[in-house]
Amino acid sequence: MSEQAVLRCEALTRTYGSGATEVRALVDAELAVEPGELVILRGPSGSGKTTLLNLLGGLDVPTGGHVWLGDREVTGASERDLVDMRRREIGYIFQTFALLSALSAAENVELPMRMIGLPVAERRERVAELLAVVGLAEHAEQRPNELSGGQQQRLGIARALANSPRLIIADEPTGQLDSLNAEAMMSLIASLVHERGVSAIVSTHDPRMAAHADRILEIHDGHLGRRHGRHTTGAEPI
Repeated sequence: MSEQAVLRCEALTRTYGSGATEVRALVDAELAVEPGELVILRGPSGSGKTTLLNLLGGLDVPTGGHVWLGDREVTGASERDLVDMRRREIGYIFQTFALLSALSAAENVELPMRMIGLPVAERRERVAELLAVVGLAEHAEQRPNELSGGQQQRLGIARALANSPRLIIADEPTGQLDSLNAEAMMSLIASLVHERGVSAIVSTHDPRMAAHADRILEIHDGHLGRRHGRHTTGAEPI
């Protein structure tokens, strides 16, 4: 694995229950995500995609193994350090958008910046820039329920980029969108990853999303399989 990887894990395992009721949701997963790389995690529902993403983002605690974000170890970090990493270094894009309905589009994007104490002028400038990037400059004062599903997901992308993260984690970000909007969304994510040099790992069960990936990881029954993509071969082990 690259020493320069933005994200990496080794022997990552998550087990629920014990004895006869034990479920091995993830088994000895290993991966590395390089700077500016878009990795698609593909597998059917229940394959372990969400479990893996939650462990990589520090939202869940593994049964075994290790996760590193750059040179900082996520596994074993204090809750305070995890909160700091999630606020400053990781951007999340959710299938259900997870926007705050009482806030305007601009306020939803601004909130992560407020949480780390960015000055007002810097926040306003960055909010305007991000809304323009995702095509929502004219919708800054609208609330999420006044936006279409595609617009809400674009707003979610802008919010994920608010604090200039080094890594984006997206769990089925096109799951609530029709095929046309889903294609546009993945194209937008891919262009932002490559233009800004941010890394991203995106889970999906939609085979059409593969065209946007630098690399594809297959997961089935908690086992992360072989990888392929623009710079690797289908036979190369992880």
